[in-house]
Amino acid sequence: MIVTVGRREHFNAAHRLFRPEWSDARNAEVFGPCANPNYHGHNYELEVRLTGSPDPETGYVIDLKDLSRVIKAEVLDRYDHRNLNLDTEDFRTLNPTAEHIAAVIWRRLRAVLPPALRLHVTLWETPRNFVEYTEE
Repeated sequence: MIVTVGRREHFNAAHRLFRPEWSDARNAEVFGPCANPNYHGHNYELEVRLTGSPDPETGYVIDLKDLSRVIKAEVLDRYDHRNLNLDTEDFRTLNPTAEHIAAVIWRRLRAVLPPALRLHVTLWETPRNFVEYTEE
């Protein structure tokens, strides 16, 4: 039997989309208001899903309390109420697009979750815009 379990979390973070080697005009043309030099923020919704076989003794794919603790340590404690460009090493030189944020979160979680479980990350930047990232 293969089962998918998941957990949804929420964090708030500011960011600016821009390429430092581009002019302000080019950044504004490509990234629009997201290139605002004073940054802007989002109320991100994060969904983490793990797929695998339930443990024969516990019946769990993973104890969701354990998954919650991992997400808190690897994502929420690092990004919640932070400026991603200025306050985190992950995005000091990486443009913090939703695509990049989802991929970085996936890599952080993959490093500490059981490797036998398939990991899938969905990041909602707005109620209408989301990114999905799964196995590379």
